[in-house]
Amino acid sequence: MRSAALSYTGCGEYNQNQYHFLEACFLCQKPLGHNSDIFMYRGNTPFCSQECRQEQIEIDEAKERSWKISSKKALRQATESTQKPSSSPSNKAVRTGTVAVA
Repeated sequence: MRSAALSYTGCGEYNQNQYHFLEACFLCQKPLGHNSDIFMYRGNTPFCSQECRQEQIEIDEAKERSWKISSKKALRQATESTQKPSSSPSNKAVRTGTVAVA
């Protein structure tokens, strides 16, 4: 009966060499004990302590700030390049005056 229950839950095919996401801390790779607290972050990311989880939160926030700064800088450069008049002389003739349309 036990083998039937294990195969039903998918545990019968479990290879001991396969990694399970709740076996080790995401940050420090410390093995997570079966009777110890597991601190989760963003759904399925396990940590061995509040300190490891907090460090990962700070790393993610720094990456997010960096990404926002770089995307704002790229956007600013793109808008400036489209708004600046060309510094090279143009060979186009420009007419000034009044145009009458009938």
